[in-house]
Formats: sequence, structure tokens, C-alpha cells
Amino acid sequence: MTLNGERVRRVIRDNANWTSGQTSCRIIPCVRTQGQAVFDPNKPLGLADATAPASFPLQPITQITPMRLQGKTILVTAAGQGIGQAAALAMAAEGAQVVATDIKAPLLASYQGVSNVTTAVLDVLDKAAIARQVASMERIDAVFNCAGYVHNGTILEATDEDWNFAFNLNARSQFWMIQQVIPRMLAQGGGSIINMASVCSSVRGLPNRFIYGSSKAAVIGLTKSVAADYVAQGIRCNCICPGTVDTPSLGDRINSYADPVEARKNFVARQPMGRLAQAHEIAPIIVYLASDESQFATGNAFMVDGGMTI
Repeated sequence: MTLNGERVRRVIRDNANWTSGQTSCRIIPCVRTQGQAVFDPNKPLGLADATAPASFPLQPITQITPMRLQGKTILVTAAGQGIGQAAALAMAAEGAQVVATDIKAPLLASYQGVSNVTTAVLDVLDKAAIARQVASMERIDAVFNCAGYVHNGTILEATDEDWNFAFNLNARSQFWMIQQVIPRMLAQGGGSIINMASVCSSVRGLPNRFIYGSSKAAVIGLTKSVAADYVAQGIRCNCICPGTVDTPSLGDRINSYADPVEARKNFVARQPMGRLAQAHEIAPIIVYLASDESQFATGNAFMVDGGMTI
């Protein structure tokens, strides 16, 4: 096999430490030298090697590149289940030291024995608790603000209490967390902030999601404002906008309907792909945003919505 001295990229599928059963990929740069393909972790991918002979065969490579998040410490909220859990596991599998937090201590028991994950109980509605958690960490390279609440109803079915709770959890908790981590990131020379928004926001209005959509629109605005303020100081801030994801939270909402079977059909019907997303399908974009691969991405709302915004 000859590729005219180009570096090639070999994708190694590796199931290790990936509890969802999905595979992760390793991208390996290699160059030809004296007739062999040699792993070179210090050279960027995608450039032709003008000094390499043109027709040397590639040989099997045994070295594996460092994992994508090796050396990073990442804080995740609402990591006890659903997208937060899937993201925490995916980032740990990529070498990050993950601090998985949740308000419900029993949910964190699922991490027992999982490499690269430590857990802590955290109520993100408690400003002082957020400050203590951030202060307890030696460094924070990325944070994933995942905690949130979905209110069901129109504006005529909304109360001041509903509004306040949703905005406090969906938006103010992110404000408090970001306010704590930015000084740490500035001192470290940079970092990545990832916020949970939704396709139901300023992106698209959905029925019976008046409060929820309003609060997630606020998250998008918050994200862009933070990104604008710190774009020149090494801090990136992005948000993700999933479609409907089949999580325990969604299951609870479905079961609250008089006819859960019909309710599930209705949730599926609004997805152009004809199915709900799984939490592990959202995790890869979070890994990307936490990694150095996304260094040129900031202030963006990333759609992972199964075609809802086509």
C-alpha cells in the first residue's frame, strides 16, 4: 500500500472504559521513515511530509496517541443520570479526571469503580455550595453545566413560582458556576465552559414549553455574552442544543401523562428521524468542546437535534 509520503490517520476502535458499549476512536499520525510507518505524536495531522520517500509500505503501528482529554480536570453537574452521566463517562474514558456532581447522592453510586471519576454531592441552587466545590478543586479545565428542569405548560398555565424555579435552575445556576470558574481559568491560561441549552429556546418554539423555552433562550444569550467577554483570554464558552433525548427525566415526564404510551408516541413524532436520541449520542459533542480540538469554537449553540432544525 503506497500513499506517496502522506501522513495517514488510522482509527483504532477501542471499547476500553466505555461503559455504554459504544466505541471511542484514537487518531494516530504516522510518517514513513526508512521504509516503515512511525508514530509521531509531535507532528500535526494532515500535512504532506516532503522529506519522506514516496512509496514505502505502511507497517502496523502499536503506539496509541494520548487520549483526547488526558491531563484535564472537568466538573460536571447533574451527572447522576442522563446526558450528564453519559458525558462524564465519555470524558473519563478519554482520560479526563472528572468530578461528577449531583444533588442526589444515591445516583452517584453508579460511578463506584469507574476509573478517572470522583463524585461530590452538589446543589447548584446553593451559591455557597458551588463556591466551595470550585475552591476544593486543584484546577478546572472545563465545566459542563448540565443541571436543568423542564416545565410543562403554556404562558396561561405558568406561575411566578414555576418561572423562578426554572430560571434559577436552568440559567442562574450556570451564571453562578461560571462566575466561580472563570477566575480559575484565567489564572490557568484558559478553559472551556459548556452549557446545556436546548433546541427548544430562541432556536425553535415548541408547544407547552413556555417557561422552559424562555429559560433555555437565556442560556444561549448567557453563553454568547461570556464568550464575547473572554474570547481573547483563552476561555471558550459554548452551549449544546439537543432535541428530545430518552433519559430518566423524560421518562418521568412521560409517565406523568394520563396516557404515557400516547405521550411517548407524541415525543417521537416531533423528531424527524422518527426516534428519540440516546444520551450517549449527545456525549461526543461535549467531549469535543472540552477538548483542544475545539480551540477555535466559542460563542456557538451546537444543534444535536435529529433534524428538528432542518
